[in-house]
Amino acid sequence: MQHVFKMEQEEYTKEEIDWSYIEFVDNQDVLDLIEKKPGGVIALLDEACKPKLSRTDFTINHYAGDVTYQTDLFLDKNKDYVVPEHAALLCASKCSFVSGLFPPLHEESTKSTKFSSIATQFKQQLQSLLETLSATEPHYIHCVKPNNLLKPGIFENNDVLQQLRYGGVMEAIRISCAGYPTRKNFDEFVQRFSIMEPKVLKSCPHEMTACKRLLDKANLKDYQIGKTKVFLRAGQMAELDACRAEVLGRSAIVIKKKARTYICEKQYKLL
Repeated sequence: MQHVFKMEQEEYTKEEIDWSYIEFVDNQDVLDLIEKKPGGVIALLDEACKPKLSRTDFTINHYAGDVTYQTDLFLDKNKDYVVPEHAALLCASKCSFVSGLFPPLHEESTKSTKFSSIATQFKQQLQSLLETLSATEPHYIHCVKPNNLLKPGIFENNDVLQQLRYGGVMEAIRISCAGYPTRKNFDEFVQRFSIMEPKVLKSCPHEMTACKRLLDKANLKDYQIGKTKVFLRAGQMAELDACRAEVLGRSAIVIKKKARTYICEKQYKLL
């Protein structure tokens, strides 16, 4: 969430548009609760692998909803100690099934002097994922399971809504609608909508001014023009496309009228 939402706000700042800060739920405190040392859940769990504590459940209040963890056999599961030499031997197996069960251990996990728990391995995987996310631009392909029976034609509303909420989709939509979800580079915008006023580039040589002229012609309000892009509120692109379609429709009528006139004149002369 932090990667997506903070990047959204940073682009507004970079483009120097007039906007007010959009409040969003930063999940960093939840991540700190789980993995931060020394008081994070994973750190406490690792320390508790030797002394035996009372078994109980606990709930973490994630931004998308409450998640309850059952601690029965938590410590035993977290230990799950595997001898690095054994894991390396099985990983090198010529049987693809066996080698697939024992992927190569993380570099830190192979150090014999350092205890590597399941929680630690999960933390390392999480850090690797965050590094990948930080180095890339996010694009979403979000798969939703419509029902738990895995059968066609069944749509369980509550389960689907829960998946969307826990996956951060609902929060992403809220943030997007509160800001400027649609943005176009000046040249792309002018190329698409200059048909609404074909002489706009002659009267406004600068693309930024041309974009403003086109937006004013469509009677749009509350948009923003940055240094290189046009920022539009939710639904405004649809309004622009409707205006563009109207112009195209009128143009089609004129073209058909001229074509029919030409055909009729040609037939009349033949008669």
